[in-house]
Amino acid sequence: MTSATPFWVRVMAGWPLPLLRFVGRCFGCLLWVFAHRRRHIVQTNLRLCFPEQSTAERRALVRAVFVTFAQSLLDRAWLWHGPEDLVRRRLQITGDLSWLRSDGAKVLFAPHFVGLDAGWTALTLSVPRLFATIYARQKRSSLDAWVANGRSRFGAPTLLNKQDAGRPTARTMRAGAALYVLPDMDLGARDAVFVPFFGVPAATVTSLSRFATIGRCAVATVVTRLTPYGYEVSIEPSWDGFPSEDAVADARRMNRVLEALVRSAPAQYHWTHKRFKTRPEGEASVY
Repeated sequence: MTSATPFWVRVMAGWPLPLLRFVGRCFGCLLWVFAHRRRHIVQTNLRLCFPEQSTAERRALVRAVFVTFAQSLLDRAWLWHGPEDLVRRRLQITGDLSWLRSDGAKVLFAPHFVGLDAGWTALTLSVPRLFATIYARQKRSSLDAWVANGRSRFGAPTLLNKQDAGRPTARTMRAGAALYVLPDMDLGARDAVFVPFFGVPAATVTSLSRFATIGRCAVATVVTRLTPYGYEVSIEPSWDGFPSEDAVADARRMNRVLEALVRSAPAQYHWTHKRFKTRPEGEASVY
């Protein structure tokens, strides 16, 4: 463990998973009670995306969102610092591994589910090939070092700083990397189009089709779901006819794929983010 490793990680890395998940549940319930601003964001997102839910159903889902978020946060203790054999036992990969192992660039659409770091760890641990991802540097240098070290633990992947990732990303893909990309957040109006997400116009970046064009390669979805035994990482079949020549149509397709995945495990999506922060011209903030 590096000097950047938080104290709680050193304590929890070897805990039995049921105990860690129980502590995560308690922590998540505390967040649900006291994180007023984030709770408002989650409630707003769910109200817009699931208007058919009753008040009781939405309340239960909001609490579950905080619980799975907290559990996944504590799971980074064993993901990034637990013994390798323990990490392997708790990560199950399903889907077409032969496609991922094959030569050439790939684009992996990895939505913001709470297990996204577990998915990255599973792939870099189990698949012997070059992986790359784009990440936002943390403001605190010690935290940034801990996150970077954790994400670089297996397989010598390439971590690209979001602030200057353009040309380095293109070079990495042309070298045959599998790019693990998370384009389902509201990053502002720049390089984005407004397309529906659960029927609500959402600023959606067009980077998924752009990266596939740069790499002249296929796109496949990788979704990671938290389970009682660790995480299940599913590699879905590659997308036919993607990218097209229409960036807006490609963004619509990405959001349709994402909606189906979110409906399969709504409590595990990253609803604490202001997904509808950027509004079409003339529309007021929803938050």
